[in-house]
Amino acid sequence: MQAQELLPVLGAHPFLEGLPAAHLARLAEGASARSFPEGAFLLREGGEADTLYLLTQGRVALEVHRPGRDPVQVESLSGGDILGLHWLFPPRRWVLDARAVTEVRAVGLDAAHVRACSDAEPALGYAVSLRLLRQLYARLERVRLQRLDVFNLDGAAP
Repeated sequence: MQAQELLPVLGAHPFLEGLPAAHLARLAEGASARSFPEGAFLLREGGEADTLYLLTQGRVALEVHRPGRDPVQVESLSGGDILGLHWLFPPRRWVLDARAVTEVRAVGLDAAHVRACSDAEPALGYAVSLRLLRQLYARLERVRLQRLDVFNLDGAAP
């Protein structure tokens, strides 16, 4: 898919919804359509964090390795979510695995391109940063709720 063909997909994704057309066009220059079959890894712990995935369809399990034991699933993502935040800061390495639970379709945004566009166009950088902060806040809230559930084992009010 060419950048022009990806514009409607980018504009419809909740992460980029409402972004001005010029900003979408700049991001589309570094975008590519991606698909992953069930069981495939979208990213692997320790690998280079070089892509921001905008999930459009399917379900992804985020897994953390435990020495000598099976990986543990820490979160599940689906269409409308984003995957991959470690491209923002050095050392730019993934800290977990992301495995397709079902067939997954996504748009991959080249992280170096997103960083370069954000540096060159402060309004675009600000808009992307706000959206990333919103995602981080939502994930922290989910973790908080999960922790409350873990500590409330007997069903009593905390």
